[in-house]
Amino acid sequence: MFKTVTVKDNVRVLPSKFGLDIKDSVRESLRETSEGKLYPELGVILAVTEVDEVGEGTIEPEDGAIHYPAQFKMLVYRPEVNEVVLGEVVDVTEFGAFTRIGSIDALIHVSQIMDDKMAYDPKGSVFTGKKMGNKLQEGDIVRARVVGVSLGKGRSKVSLTMRQPCMGALGWLDKEKKSAKETKETKEHKPEKKK
Repeated sequence: MFKTVTVKDNVRVLPSKFGLDIKDSVRESLRETSEGKLYPELGVILAVTEVDEVGEGTIEPEDGAIHYPAQFKMLVYRPEVNEVVLGEVVDVTEFGAFTRIGSIDALIHVSQIMDDKMAYDPKGSVFTGKKMGNKLQEGDIVRARVVGVSLGKGRSKVSLTMRQPCMGALGWLDKEKKSAKETKETKEHKPEKKK
């Protein structure tokens, strides 16, 4: 889920930013040190959006930078269990499909891809459903549900499932919707039998 969070922290501002307005120098320092990084308690920092307050700066021994206590807002992404997400399949392996959701790569384990027996083609890196013929390959856009989240400094894991109603590759869902519409139209236009 994308959120805006307010954080209070000390910000280290290098001498190269001393000529800027104090809020601008704090914002630039935060952008350089925080954006794109994962913090387990917050998620992935996407952007520092605003600096609300900056306190009196201090200089620490043997450090030419100034350390400012500051309050600022950041846009973060942190997946939550049961959240429905859209993502792009970025890699397909025999044990599942890695899918980029927000700014994190999550895994759809092979057992969670579809309600159909599947064949895996290692040359084409494609899963194909044996009954329905649905395919999952790199570049597909999918709708999935988050079923597990473990964010850590060293290693993060996010697990997804598509084995629920209205989940799967958008191409499959469009095909299912079209098929259901055609079936409904066929039933509505079917002539009644004469007695």
